[in-house]
Amino acid sequence: MRSIVEYLGYATLALLTAVAIVALREWRVGRGQAGLWAALAFVALAVVVDVAEVLPEDSSSDLVAVAERFLIATLVLFPYLLYRFTTAFNPPSRRLEQRLGVMTVVLVVWTFALPSIPSDGESQPAWFTAYVAAFVVHWTVLTVVSGLRLWRGARGEPTVARRRMQLLALAVLAVTVGLFFSAFGPEDEAWAELVVAIVITVSAVSFLLGLAPPGVLRVLWRRPEQERLQFGIAGLMGATSQEEVADQVLPSMARIVGARALVLHGADGQVVGTHGSVPDGREQWNSTFTVAIPGGSLTVWTSPYAPYFGHEERRLLETLGALTGLALDRTRLFAQEREARVALERADELKSHFVALAAHELRAPVATVHTTAETLWRRDAQLSPTLVTQLHEHLFAQTERLRLLVEQLLDLSRLEAEAVAIEPVPFVVRRRVEELVTAAAGQRVEEVEIAIPEDLAATADLAAFDRVVSNLLQNALRYGQPPIAVRATQNDRHFRLTVEDRGPGVPAEFVPDLFERFTRSPEAHGRPGTGLGLAIARSYAHAHRGDLLYEPADPRGASFQLVLPRTFKRQPG
Repeated sequence: MRSIVEYLGYATLALLTAVAIVALREWRVGRGQAGLWAALAFVALAVVVDVAEVLPEDSSSDLVAVAERFLIATLVLFPYLLYRFTTAFNPPSRRLEQRLGVMTVVLVVWTFALPSIPSDGESQPAWFTAYVAAFVVHWTVLTVVSGLRLWRGARGEPTVARRRMQLLALAVLAVTVGLFFSAFGPEDEAWAELVVAIVITVSAVSFLLGLAPPGVLRVLWRRPEQERLQFGIAGLMGATSQEEVADQVLPSMARIVGARALVLHGADGQVVGTHGSVPDGREQWNSTFTVAIPGGSLTVWTSPYAPYFGHEERRLLETLGALTGLALDRTRLFAQEREARVALERADELKSHFVALAAHELRAPVATVHTTAETLWRRDAQLSPTLVTQLHEHLFAQTERLRLLVEQLLDLSRLEAEAVAIEPVPFVVRRRVEELVTAAAGQRVEEVEIAIPEDLAATADLAAFDRVVSNLLQNALRYGQPPIAVRATQNDRHFRLTVEDRGPGVPAEFVPDLFERFTRSPEAHGRPGTGLGLAIARSYAHAHRGDLLYEPADPRGASFQLVLPRTFKRQPG
């Protein structure tokens, strides 16, 4: 049985040495403060078992006695270093940390202050018994607290990280059990030595598997995350919008890395989707990182244990993130294609509607022109001079209407094709408006009141400005009632010009169609007009990056407002 104990001792020595090497490697590859404390703890434990193996059993030499004190002091430090490893993830209160630190320092000093260390078989003085009791209490408190912190911290972590943390917690508790059994168990009993050897060996194996589990074991543990990865990929294949991509993939991503929250950003930085409780700026998170993906980015808030235990899961996340980026690109292309198709269908519908309305509007004046011309050609000699003159005047009016209608149709087509150049220049508003009022009102100039400051200057395309304001003035004179008021203001961002009359206004049921082409209210039928004026005016306003708005005047009448940006920005290309 003792040979088995010896073999287990050699195995434990090799295992703990391997644990120290693995801990050092983990620290060197960038595991942060936690990696440093783990390396210090397991190197200290390896030093104790390795040096104790070669240390002579005869402690009469001063050098051997000093070495024994250093080994015991190092063994005192192990549970404290292990405790600091666990607190690197989730710091305790400052008072508790100070008390445990002081306890460790006192025990280390006490170790070197011992008068002597009794050999095996010697009776133990009371002062040494007190030291052993303090040693066991110190070790037990720190290892139990460390094990519980690791076990509780494993909740909610990905499978591999959770298993590793649980193994480390069990290893810590196993070491404590072995210490208790060695200190308080039966002496010189082979079975007791075997139990202690088995417990310590199991603890060493658990430490090694917790720090560096082999690939086969990782694959077995990672099956749930692999299934979530496959589920996420399958969801990406069927997503047709960016929101669907986020809904399909973010829950799987959160489970893969144990994330508390995730935010998926698109190419221009907009938020595509979120998962979990996204913290505000006041909350402090130990581990936040951003994964760059094609056409966007992914911000992840994880637990504090993720940087040390979850680096491989992060690689899985990056893989899924790359596929997510490709899915986002695909949905963007799909959305663009769908928008282009809808736009083409809408354009085709507008074209058909436009052609039908244009043909309808052109039919009446063309028929009138044809009838009048035919009458003059066939019966000119039979008609009185007065009637011939009236027919000529009617023919001229109808051709003028045709000319105006064709000109407006051409303007509208150029505006819709964005083929009208907008060249803003500075001008004095009141002087320009006075010229437009004189041209539009003729002998009715007195009916128009211009309330515009003399020194108000604006920047706009003069042709677009003239067409819009002239149309508003003509409509007010044609369908409204005096007085007609023209006002203009300018602030830091916009220039606004309002034309308001005191007529009956626009019927409420007609307002939604007010700016549509070839639309005229029932009150406008029988009066001159084509139904294109307001549509053209608003198109000119839009070409100028502005708008044309309508609202009922107070107490009655119609109020149209032209809104233009104070600074015109050209569209690229």
